[in-house]
Formats: sequence, structure tokens, C-alpha cells
Amino acid sequence: MKLSRLLSEIDVLGVSGDISGDASDICCDSRKCRERSVFVAIAGAEFNGHDFVRDAVKRGARYIVHDEENISTEPEAVFIRVKDSRLALGRLAKNFYGNPSHDVCLIGVTGTNGKTTVAYLLESILESAGFSTGVTGTVNYRYGGNLFPASHTTPESVDLHKMLREMIDAGVTHVVMEVSSHAIDLKRIYGCEYDIGIFTNLSPEHLDYHHTMEEYFLVKERFFTDVPGGCVAVVNGDDPWGVRLLDEIKASSVTFGMGESCNVSSTDFTLSMDGINANIKGPDGVFPVSSAMVGKFNLYNILAAAAAAMSLGIPEEYIRSGIRALETVPGRLERVSKPDEPAVFVDYAHTGDALKKVLENLSDFKEGRIITVFGCGGDRDRTKRPVMGQVAATLSDLAIITSDNPRTEDPLRILNEIEVGIDTDSNRYSPEDIINGFNEKGFMVIADRRTAINLAVSIAGNRDIVLVAGKGHEDYQIIGTRKFPFDDRVVVREALSGRRSGGGC
Repeated sequence: MKLSRLLSEIDVLGVSGDISGDASDICCDSRKCRERSVFVAIAGAEFNGHDFVRDAVKRGARYIVHDEENISTEPEAVFIRVKDSRLALGRLAKNFYGNPSHDVCLIGVTGTNGKTTVAYLLESILESAGFSTGVTGTVNYRYGGNLFPASHTTPESVDLHKMLREMIDAGVTHVVMEVSSHAIDLKRIYGCEYDIGIFTNLSPEHLDYHHTMEEYFLVKERFFTDVPGGCVAVVNGDDPWGVRLLDEIKASSVTFGMGESCNVSSTDFTLSMDGINANIKGPDGVFPVSSAMVGKFNLYNILAAAAAAMSLGIPEEYIRSGIRALETVPGRLERVSKPDEPAVFVDYAHTGDALKKVLENLSDFKEGRIITVFGCGGDRDRTKRPVMGQVAATLSDLAIITSDNPRTEDPLRILNEIEVGIDTDSNRYSPEDIINGFNEKGFMVIADRRTAINLAVSIAGNRDIVLVAGKGHEDYQIIGTRKFPFDDRVVVREALSGRRSGGGC
């Protein structure tokens, strides 16, 4: 493609060289450059792409797009200075791949919690209605029977536009995209034209990056204010941040929630360990839905998906069948145990609010005790650690603090920072205390995650509930800078197998 065409609508501040030639592709990783590539130098959190210009040129890059004023040039390359490299990358990718988001129905899901479940629900509804659907999200990227590992919740803009074009070429008509706050702030979604934008909720998360809830909210708000052409905003009308969002955006909006004032609501529902039965009230009347998913927070996710589907004009019968067809979402309150065993769930909850919601919902079905195994990731928001400790200790009969993905932090320091949030009067048990039985609420610390899970499952009675929280669908554990195979669901199944062979209580 002609470089001059690629540069259409990009704020170019200066050019060194001839821009009349052809470009073979777009890249922001010098290792992916080839002959006649356009290399876009981006300053990231760990690396600055401007430091890799020479490497990009050695690999064949012909055109260098940058936003630093003082940069060493290479004689064999054309240098194009722009106002913002990240914005330029999104525009270049959009131009190179022919504005793919314009050719599909694009639905973005943003918010702190629920994005993945809402995406799965919408995918199921759309597939039930006969549409070919693609999804990009935390668990994976998928379309047309193809499954790809997810490097980020939302891919980098050049990868995103490329994938959208590949989806369209494969016959995809609708794309559901989880949109993270990082993706919004780092302009990964720049150039995408969304038809629907869903706001699930907002609670403290990523404050190591955003610093304050106000900044976090303003980034989320930009998804609805900066989208080209605007989109229909489907907003949680029961969430205070959602209410504020509705006051501040100009987009056409639809609200969902339990309140009578919401456009899509449910005030008549039953929740059990077997799932959800509810009547959903929409603009065209009331209809029943049933789901195998557990908990009131999942009813909110169902309402979000239903409201988005109604906004697309999808008939009630397909909304009902799509919701019913989705039995589970990987790592989202996913039940791993059998009916004759303790109810063991694996969930991705890794914030205080998410953990609180899960435990409050499980408490409604409590017949015995609740045992929670959880930790906090290293090199991430430290402010949530004591909060999660307080939540787990308060809402569980036994909270077992363990490692999550410690990364480059000292695991013991993370555990200590979690413990700070627990009431000093709480019982602190040792493994020996627990094995011999306990009658009062308390907590314990076991640094090794496998050992913690095995202990929780082994001491649980058949009327107890065990929640293993934090990692959800992940099949690895990050220690230092290395990934090791580790899947909570696999470890739980092994522990349950040990019980069946006589190793449990």
C-alpha cells in the first residue's frame, strides 16, 4: 500500500525522505519488521520503541514513524515525525487493513468486573440468532472455530485491526470485544467504530496505574466519548459510576439493573446453586430466562447482555436460548466438583469488590462452611491487598492466604500486606490446627498455592463451599519472570480425586 495513503488523516509534523513508496506492513515490535515495513516507535512502560529503530531498519523496515524530537536517523530509512505515535499506529493500522471495524457489528464491553462473562453471554446469544461471532478477551481470542491465546485483554491496535480484518474475511458478522482501561488509555482501540458499548460497573482496580478512582473513571468514560461516530451506551443503572457516566456522555443510552427505572430490569428472580431463573422486563414486555450460572452478580451480567442484544434488535427467543445454552464461563465461578462432593468453585476475582460479590453470593447458598483460598498478584496494585484480606476473613469461615502470581516481588511480603487488612482479633490457624478441626472463624497463611488448595479441599465437608479465587482461567503461575504450568482447576480436580481415594475428610 502507498505510504502516502497510509498517512491519511495522521498529524505529520515532519518528514525526512521520500514517502511516495509502498509499505508492506505495519509493526511496533522491531523483531516483526520485514522488507519495507512501517515501524512505529512507541514509548512503553518497560521499553521505548525509539531505542529499537536501528534493529527495525536492519530487519528491513523502510519507514520509521516516531514522536520524539531528537532521534538518530538511518540513511536507508524514511523518518516521519508525528504528534502521537500511539494514535498514528491505530490510524495506520485502520488504513492498512481497510477500516475493518466499519464492516462488522462491533460491541465493546468495559468495566471492572463482568466483562468476560458478558462477552461469553453475548457470543452465545448472537450464535443462537444465527450470526457468526468473533470474540477478543481475557481468556482467549476466537472466531470460526479458531482459538488463539490472549496476550492482553485487548490487543495492540495493529494486531486488533489485523484480527478484525481476518475475522471479516472468515465470514464473521459480529465481534464482541473486552475493552480494558489500559487499552483505552494506551489508545489500542483507536480507529475502532463501535456500535454498542457496555459499562458493567466500576470498583477499585489498577490503581497502581490510574492512581485514583477519578482517573480510572475518566479513562473508562473516554471509551464512550472518543469513539468515532458514537455508539449506543448500555450502562449499569444501579452502579453509582454508571449513573454518573449517563449524566456526562451524549451517546444514546440503555440502562440495565434491578431498579424499576432501568430500561432492562429484573425484580422477579430466584437464585440457587443450580442457577438463575428470572423474568426480564424490557421495552417490549417481560420474558423468562434460565441460566446455569450462579449468583446475583451473574444476573447483572445476563441483564447487560440482554440489554445489548435488545439494542441490536435480536428477538426474545434467541436471547432466551443463548442465555440458556451457556453453561459456564472458564474460571468465572466455575464449579469444578461433582454433586456428591464439597462445592468447589474457581473464580477470577482478584479485587476486593469482586471477591466480596462472589462470597456474598455464595453465602446465600451456605449450608456448612465457606473456605476461601486466595492471594494477590505481585508487581500490581498493592492497595487492594489488605482490602482483599479483610473481605475474605470477614465473609469466609476460613480464609487461606496464599501466592497468586508473585512475579518479581517477594511472595512473603505480599502475604504480609494481605494480612494487614485482617482484624487483629481474628484466629490465626496453623495447618495442624485446621487438620485437627476448627470451630471458630479464622485465617491461615500457606505460601505454596498447591499446598493451600489441597488443604482446603481435604478439610471440606460435603456441605461446605470452597472458593479458589484470583487466577480463574489462567493455566500458569508467574514466579520471577518465568511462567510455570499451574491451573487451579486441575489442582482442585487432583485434590478431589485424592478425597475419593480415601485421602480426604
